[in-house]
Amino acid sequence: MQRSDVAAVLALNADVVELTSPMDEARFDALFEAASLRLVAEHDGEVLGFLLALADDRSYENANFAWFSARLRSFLYVDRVVVSARSRGLGIGQLLYGALFDSAARSGLLNVCAEIDLDPPNEGSLRFHERSGFVRIGTRTMDGGKVLSMQLAPVIDTRDMA
Repeated sequence: MQRSDVAAVLALNADVVELTSPMDEARFDALFEAASLRLVAEHDGEVLGFLLALADDRSYENANFAWFSARLRSFLYVDRVVVSARSRGLGIGQLLYGALFDSAARSGLLNVCAEIDLDPPNEGSLRFHERSGFVRIGTRTMDGGKVLSMQLAPVIDTRDMA
């Protein structure tokens, strides 16, 4: 991801804001600076999806990141991953998560963490994360009443396996 991807990232985020959280250009800049991993999936110059993730050693004011930080060490936290509606089901999420887990392994991190909406449910994301090896390690209720499934997946470094 480059700073020049801001318009495409903001548009994709706006399409699913009820599942992620609002992001304007200032929020994008803050996340871009804080992120350990910034990815976009592109085809013919069009951004089809993106991922922003932060390692546990980053300074980041976010209640979900803080929840994981209070309980875990050595993790990469997925702040948001979004795939365009017309590109879902094409494997873009899997490609982004493949790069996510590769980055975590190269950095020597033990886990990848993410939260997924339980109430109201985000069934597609829950299924995707289950297929990706995530398990629920807790729940968190936000001030507005939304309930989140706090999930973790172990990082398995396959680079040294024969």
